[in-house]
Amino acid sequence: MANSYSKIHIHIVFAVKGRESQIKSEWEERLYQYITGIVQNKGQKMLAINGMPDHIHFFIGLRPDCCLSDLIREVKKASNEFINENRLTSSHFYWQEGFGAFSHSHSQIDAVVKYILNQKEHHKKKPLKMSILIS
Repeated sequence: MANSYSKIHIHIVFAVKGRESQIKSEWEERLYQYITGIVQNKGQKMLAINGMPDHIHFFIGLRPDCCLSDLIREVKKASNEFINENRLTSSHFYWQEGFGAFSHSHSQIDAVVKYILNQKEHHKKKPLKMSILIS
């Protein structure tokens, strides 16, 4: 797309199937690095990634030629395989169907990055209501 310019910023959240707390602190950084690699290999820009034992958040700069649902499907499929092939959980790992996606303006980037990077502190105060986001 020659001569095209866009600033599309998307905050994505999805959960472990059944909201089980399966993402362990011992390997969550490996998972985040793996997901970041998928996002970057698809030509998108990872701005922040973090989560809790039962869900993850990430914030990306999305190119206009990318289909968000295809990207998320690939992230979930590949990261699911990564977790299971490396036997990072004692039982078979699955992501919950669906995801939440929220667009943000350029002026909100710093606030969203801070929110994502402070997930553990944030959830000490307030649990995520995924049932509202993902049904």
